Amino acid sequence: MNRAAESVVETFWKALEGVPDPEVPVLSVVDLGVIRDIRVDAAGGVEVDITPTYSGCPAMREIESGVEAALRSAGASSVQLKTVFSPAWTTDWISADARERLRTYGIAPPGPAPEEQTLIPLLRRAASVRCPFCASLRTDERSHFGSTACKSIHFCSDCSQPFEHFKAI
Repeated sequence: MNRAAESVVETFWKALEGVPDPEVPVLSVVDLGVIRDIRVDAAGGVEVDITPTYSGCPAMREIESGVEAALRSAGASSVQLKTVFSPAWTTDWISADARERLRTYGIAPPGPAPEEQTLIPLLRRAASVRCPFCASLRTDERSHFGSTACKSIHFCSDCSQPFEHFKAI
């Protein structure tokens, strides 16, 4: 790819950094890692590979709309979105900077994704989640599902704050 083409692709990546996740607006779709690739043709058309956080994600239509609008605003003559399910999205794709922004926003960021997904967890008890407000590990899960299926609700025994935890998958 020549330097001019690289510059165009960089412009489109930069545009997508401004598209917030509808469920966690402190993160962009790039921060989440759902944007997997951007290709530009000679006519200025853009094809984007998107991997949803899970196949039933209710925010995908909103994300797709935001991606298309941002790319058109950045000069794309046409936009084609390609949903890619393999490899499956993992919270490991969330950038380190985005994890810190989650914490300062009041959502405990995910830990590393499990090496292997099993139907029945082999742990007797889930690991404690660090409170994003006071950093205590004296927290308890109150509900396995929070405002979205990808988050759970926890309570901190030290600072008495409820908070959400972005689940590692």
